[in-house]
Amino acid sequence: MSLYESADLGENVTLLCKDSNCTVYKLQDSTGEGMMTAYEIYPGINLLFNDFHIDCCMSYFRPGTEIFCIDHCREGRLEWELEDGSFLYTEAGDLQLNSRDHHQRMFRFPLRHYHGITISFCIEEAAESLAGVLEGFDVDLRALSKKFCAGRRPFIMRAGAVDHIFSELYCVAEPVRNIFFKIKVLELLLFLRTLEVPENSNERPYFYKSQVEKARAIMELITGEPQRYYTLEELSERFLFPITSMKRCFKGVYGSSIYAYMKAYRMNTAAVMLRRTEESITSIALKLGYDNASKFSAAFKSVIGMTPSEYRRTGEEISNEKNVRMESCP
Repeated sequence: MSLYESADLGENVTLLCKDSNCTVYKLQDSTGEGMMTAYEIYPGINLLFNDFHIDCCMSYFRPGTEIFCIDHCREGRLEWELEDGSFLYTEAGDLQLNSRDHHQRMFRFPLRHYHGITISFCIEEAAESLAGVLEGFDVDLRALSKKFCAGRRPFIMRAGAVDHIFSELYCVAEPVRNIFFKIKVLELLLFLRTLEVPENSNERPYFYKSQVEKARAIMELITGEPQRYYTLEELSERFLFPITSMKRCFKGVYGSSIYAYMKAYRMNTAAVMLRRTEESITSIALKLGYDNASKFSAAFKSVIGMTPSEYRRTGEEISNEKNVRMESCP
C-alpha cells in the first residue's frame, strides 16, 4: 500500500482516482485547489507530482511512520512558518529535505501556484526494498535522514548538480516511466549520500511574522490599485517599514522586487483584458496607470514577449482555429 493511501491526509484531501500505475488526490480549500499524482516506485518509496493553484492551505498530513522526504520546486514559491515564528521560502530550483515531523500547519503559496515533485521514503519499508536492488548500492536511509534533518528546520539548498535528475522526471515517456523513475531515485540517493552538508547550509534568509505580514499588506495594496504608482518612500512610511528591510523582505516573500512584481502584475492583468474584452489598447493602458500607449506596449512586450496588438491577434487566431475544428466535427 502506498504511503499516501495509509497516511492521514486530512479532510481537505480526497481520492479522485486510482489505477495500477498511480493514484490521484485533490486538495480543496477556499482559496483554490491542488492536484497530487502519486506513483509507488518501490515498496515504501513514492514519487508525487504536485500542482497547486492556491493561496494557502492547512496540512493535516500524518504519515504514521518514520519518513524522509525530498521536495523539488519547479515553479512557484512555498512558504514555511517555523515553530519559532520565522518564515522560510522554497523557490524554483530549490531542493528541500525534511522528515515531515512538523507538517501539520498552514502553508502559503505567495505566487498562488506551486509545481514540483516530492519523493518520500517510509524508512523501514524502503530500506528493505533497496537492500540488494543493485550490486554495490548501500545507501543508509536512516543515516541520510539524520544527515539532513538533524535540526527542526527544513534543509534547503539550490539543486545545482541534481537539476538534470529532476528536469528529466518531469518529461518521461509513458512506456519507460516506471523503470525511469526507479533509476532516477537511485541516482538521487547516491548523490545525496556523497554530498557534504555545507556549514552555512541553513543560513538562508528568514523573516519574522511582523515583517511577512507587512510584505503581504504591501502586495494587497499595490495590486488593489494597479493604476497607481507608489514610491518606496511612500510604502515605507505607510507601513512603518525601513526601506532596506522592506525591499529585502518583499523579495524574500515574492521572489522579486516591488517594482518588478508590480510590473509583471500589471502586464498579466493587461493580458487577461486583451483576451477577454474588446477594450482598446489605449483604454487598457490608462486603466493600468500608463498615459502613453507606446510605453505600455514596450512594458508589455518586456514581460509577455510580444506587443499587446500581437498578443490580441494571436488570441483571436487561436480562437478561430478552435471554432473551425468545432465546425468540422460531425
